[in-house]
Amino acid sequence: MPLPLLLAATGLSPWLIDGAVIVAYFALILGIGLYASRGQKSIEDYALGHRSVPWWAVLASILAAEVSAGTFLGTPGEGYGLRNFTYAQLAIGTIMARIIVAYVFIQRFYQLGVVSIYEFLEVRFSRTTKRASSLLFLVTRALASGSRMYVPAILLVVAWQLLRDVNPDLSQTLWLYVGAVGLLTLVTAIYTTLGGIKAVVWTDLIQVFLMFGAMGYALWTLWRAVGGWGEVRATLHQPDELIFWDTGIVSGLGFFGNVKHVLETEYTVWSAFLASVFVTMATHGTDQDMVQRMLTAPDIRRSRRSLILSGLADVPVAVCFTLIGVLLWVYYHQSAHASARPEQDVFVNFILRELPVGVRGIMAAGLFATAMGSLSTALNALATSFTRDFYLGLFRPCASSVEQMRAARVATVGFAILLAAIGVGTAWVKLTHPQVRIIPIVLGSFGYTYGALLGIFLLGMTTRTRGNTRGNLLAMACGLLAVAVLSDLPNDVARMFNATAYPHPGWLPTIEFPWRIFFGTVVTFLVAACFRTPADVVARLRPVPPA
Repeated sequence: MPLPLLLAATGLSPWLIDGAVIVAYFALILGIGLYASRGQKSIEDYALGHRSVPWWAVLASILAAEVSAGTFLGTPGEGYGLRNFTYAQLAIGTIMARIIVAYVFIQRFYQLGVVSIYEFLEVRFSRTTKRASSLLFLVTRALASGSRMYVPAILLVVAWQLLRDVNPDLSQTLWLYVGAVGLLTLVTAIYTTLGGIKAVVWTDLIQVFLMFGAMGYALWTLWRAVGGWGEVRATLHQPDELIFWDTGIVSGLGFFGNVKHVLETEYTVWSAFLASVFVTMATHGTDQDMVQRMLTAPDIRRSRRSLILSGLADVPVAVCFTLIGVLLWVYYHQSAHASARPEQDVFVNFILRELPVGVRGIMAAGLFATAMGSLSTALNALATSFTRDFYLGLFRPCASSVEQMRAARVATVGFAILLAAIGVGTAWVKLTHPQVRIIPIVLGSFGYTYGALLGIFLLGMTTRTRGNTRGNLLAMACGLLAVAVLSDLPNDVARMFNATAYPHPGWLPTIEFPWRIFFGTVVTFLVAACFRTPADVVARLRPVPPA
């Protein structure tokens, strides 16, 4: 008997059955977190799992962090809105970037034996550069990960609305988001606080299988529902639909006009092969959240293998999630389903309204898996960086390893509260500005700052005599300012709060989010390279032997 019929035969409420599936998933994840907490005696155990995690588990953990809830719902939203695959082409540049990170960044981190990757900057430059970079990471990662918490809460809110058959007002909807974000954050914080990085990695392994299963089932269901590829092509008939590549070149604009147009277009081959490379170098080479799981592998060779294979997996994952969005557009624009077409959150509505009982709960668990996987690593990375770079380096320099681990657990709880608050704030922005899309929020938030981080890391790893504390701080400020101006951030904030907006010069491009890290990195690197490293620092630096 098929699973939906078997579950329906129990006579239980459909929503109760779906809820039981989700509760069972939460219980499994919490049990793994409690099991992983055994035997932790030091901050190295808590943050790096004693560098004993198998490479295939690290690979799964990287995928779980990359395929966040923003990807689970946001990427189908891009496919639904654009009706093409141009978003998926960004995954091409990530492969090239991972090779650079694997053979340049990871090698240095393993050779220095760092727990927080910003300890490298202390060795290369100064303690001040390390703290400034770590603080930039803490602020940026909190904003990026907190904003992602809004995404899985959408499903709980829509489910509540369907269950109660109500259409709540703005205030009531916001309170629903408060409860949904709070629940997901609480469950994730419990197993992350107790189990550390081992709990994160091993729960990620389960979550990535659940996520892939949910993705595959959605594709299979939609493909059958729309009637196959012939129906897709018959429904999509515009010339810009179903394309994968977009050069961004427009005849008649001239060279500078086309450069401006490319920078103002989100998804082109230029952003795929250039901007996306810088984005991935920043997220996988200068973000404690992502790098920390790579450092749990026993050695450099296995860490590299996990990182590069995850890049190869990113391309089909991006294509599949984008295809889900395209199929959703076709599904809701066929005459048989046009009356049920939702105005927004199309994938959530499809899961809750169109899928059978039980399967609906499994799909919901798949969404929560992606959210909890990315949130758990963010919490662990934030707590690790705060403990090593500020608690140990500034407040308690002589703290024992046990005291550091206790501080990391307290910091995990504190950051969980902060991220939940940011998630609720993101929900308020989305509710008051429905036209805002998910992917630019999730990917765009760190674009303002990670270019400054990447610029300093690249300078430290590619030179031995350039850069010092004062120059680095100035360069990072210049990088932040350049991205803010080029992306027209002041006017975006002004418009959000209905304040006076000032005109952006017509000749100056308003760059889209994939280009923010590129320009931030270039400006930061060039400014910092104008300053010479002090002779005493150069003297204590040693050439790095080959891996």
